Amino acid sequence: MNTQTIYWRRLYTNNMEEQYYISYNEQEEGPYTLQQIMQMNPDVDTMIMAPNAADWQRASDLPELFQYFESRGFYFPTEDNLASFWIRLLAYLIDAIIISLMISALLPGLIMQTLEVTKSDAITTEALLIRLKFNAVVFIFSTIYNTLWEASSMRGSLGKILCRLAVSDEDGRKLTIGRALLRNLGKFVSGLVLWVGYLAVLWDSRNQAWHDKWAKTYVLVKNR
Repeated sequence: MNTQTIYWRRLYTNNMEEQYYISYNEQEEGPYTLQQIMQMNPDVDTMIMAPNAADWQRASDLPELFQYFESRGFYFPTEDNLASFWIRLLAYLIDAIIISLMISALLPGLIMQTLEVTKSDAITTEALLIRLKFNAVVFIFSTIYNTLWEASSMRGSLGKILCRLAVSDEDGRKLTIGRALLRNLGKFVSGLVLWVGYLAVLWDSRNQAWHDKWAKTYVLVKNR
C-alpha cells in the first residue's frame, strides 16, 4: 500500500483525528489512535503518518508526541523552549560559584598565590605564570564538571538543574560523553574574544552560543 493510497483512504474515513499509521521494517500498519501509537513505544526515528498529513514524518516531529518523548528523557528544541541568554547567564553564575568553592577546597595554595599576585601591581614572569596556571585549572575543572553533568541523566550542571534547563542534541537526546566534552572544550573559543561566542545567544535565531553550534547542541527550558 503506497503513501497516496493510505492518504486518500484516510481522508474519507470517519474519526479522522484518530487515524494514525506507523511504519515498521518498511511495513505500514494501522489505523491506530494516538494512545495506541504511544503504547507501541515508538522511537524518535519511527515513521508515522498523522491525521490529515500527506506524507510520513519522524515521530519526533509530531507535536502531539512531544510530551510522550519528554517523559522518556527526550527534549526537542522548539521555538518555545529555547533558553534565553539571561537564564543561561544565571545558571553560569551559579556554576561559577560552585566551581570556585571546589577549587578553593582542593587547591587552597593556588588560590592564595593568585590572590597575592592580583593585589600586587607588579607584572613579573612569576605572576603571569601563576595567573595562567589558575586560568588553566579553572578551565579544566569547569570542562570536567560540565561534561560529566551534561552526559548524565540530569542533562545539565547543578546551575542548569536549579534553573530548570537541560542540554540536548538536535534530536532531543541526552548528550554522549564525547559530544558533551566537545561542547565544553568549545567554550574556550566562545570566550576567547571578549566573550562574543557566549553573547551570540542574544542574536542567534536558535539561541545557540558558538560552542552549541560547534557541538550541535541546544540549551532548553524544561516544561516540568
